[in-house]
Amino acid sequence: MHGILLFAHGARDPAWATPFRTITDHMRRESGGRPVTLAFLELMTPGLETGVADLVEQGCTAVTVVPLFLGAGGHVRRDLPLLLDNARAHFPGVEIATTAAIGELEAVTLAIARAALSLLPLPADPSA
Repeated sequence: MHGILLFAHGARDPAWATPFRTITDHMRRESGGRPVTLAFLELMTPGLETGVADLVEQGCTAVTVVPLFLGAGGHVRRDLPLLLDNARAHFPGVEIATTAAIGELEAVTLAIARAALSLLPLPADPSA
């Protein structure tokens, strides 16, 4: 079975994770029955390795990590590969892969642009 691990930064404020938990819920409904879990880089739990362990306990022999980061900065380029190497060492029979950072997808940047525009008041004069 192939599991999906959504990977977000984490924050001190628990409310920060609300949109990520909502994304996880949407993914579970849309994933065709594949297990989906959410893990964090820091400040929140579970961490990436615990998230992989959860998927393995559900019977996954393959896991794809989807970084929920707008860009591929240091966390995605430096921290994530180290965490993936550690998880692979702890779960040698599990294929663990990753995708690009979610914010690198055209569909995401377009959706964010449209959402940002929807937050703005409509001008009284369309030519304004």
